[in-house]
Amino acid sequence: MTKEQIRAYIDEIHAARVEHALDKLAEIEMFRVKYLGKKGIVSALFEQFKSLPAEEKREMGQMLNQLKEAARAKIEEFRGLVDTVGEKHDATDCSMPADFSPLGSRHVLSVVMNEITDIFSRIGFTVAESVEIEDDWHLFSALNFPPDHPARDMQDTFFVEKEEGRPEVALRTHTSSVQVRVMENSRPPIRIIAPGRVFRNEAISARAHCIFHQVEALYVDKKVTFADLKQTLLYFAKEMFGEQTQIRLRPSYFPFTEPSAEMDISCNICGGKGCNICKGTGWLEILGCGMVDPNVLSACGIDPAVYSGFALGMGVERMAMLKYQIRDLRLYFENDLRFLRQFESIV
Repeated sequence: MTKEQIRAYIDEIHAARVEHALDKLAEIEMFRVKYLGKKGIVSALFEQFKSLPAEEKREMGQMLNQLKEAARAKIEEFRGLVDTVGEKHDATDCSMPADFSPLGSRHVLSVVMNEITDIFSRIGFTVAESVEIEDDWHLFSALNFPPDHPARDMQDTFFVEKEEGRPEVALRTHTSSVQVRVMENSRPPIRIIAPGRVFRNEAISARAHCIFHQVEALYVDKKVTFADLKQTLLYFAKEMFGEQTQIRLRPSYFPFTEPSAEMDISCNICGGKGCNICKGTGWLEILGCGMVDPNVLSACGIDPAVYSGFALGMGVERMAMLKYQIRDLRLYFENDLRFLRQFESIV
């Protein structure tokens, strides 16, 4: 390495030119690599600098720094030329196809759950949420489940491994446990809906899954009657499935309500005439409901002699199946884009 060699590199840098800079971005990068890259000229000269005699290092070091700064200044000059030319000339190629980034969308279950929540919010219901791992009291005992009820069996419920000194806990099988917690911690009037994920020990098939979603509603106040429940159900059905929808209530049994009923709606596919979806009956079952059992009110510290209430619960997956004619529950959980993209236009 000599002084003349360094001066020659500096002169070469000063003389460098890049014309039509918009077409020379690659050439600018090559220039940078040539002089300032890890294996470039400046790096090689600094390696040689290490072996120079001590008396030469000061002057040669100054020259090497001048070389390095000259290269940096020239690169900045080239880049400034590119920016200036870019401001004066539109480099957009309008003949190229547009490259739009794909937009995501809500899952169909989220869409349906939000719609159900919105319908109930219009008549004064507020959203309540709680934990997904519950103890026996909130999940069964407070809801009037007898000790020998099948829901308490391992075959129907996912129990969490019990720790010594702690109460038995399980993945919640319904969002009714949210209702219990609300009644324990607030006084009537109570008007809430409890949307959320629940778990049951079932074999996965087109009609059943071990994970699904529920929305339950609870209304507790003085002089609440079954007529209030029926009117609420009729309002919900018409808002969800259309003004022409009719409902019917059939007697049923649930441990936490008395009397209890299951609600059917007129088939929105055939208009009640009978089809393969409603199995020719003209009716589709959508939810269970009933008046809150006095034992449940007492367990939550509410006087059943003063207050009464109703509760109802529905599966979100089933509501989505009816609304969008989905025939296989497993589609909700498989993340198949062919299925999910069918609902991109739904708000």
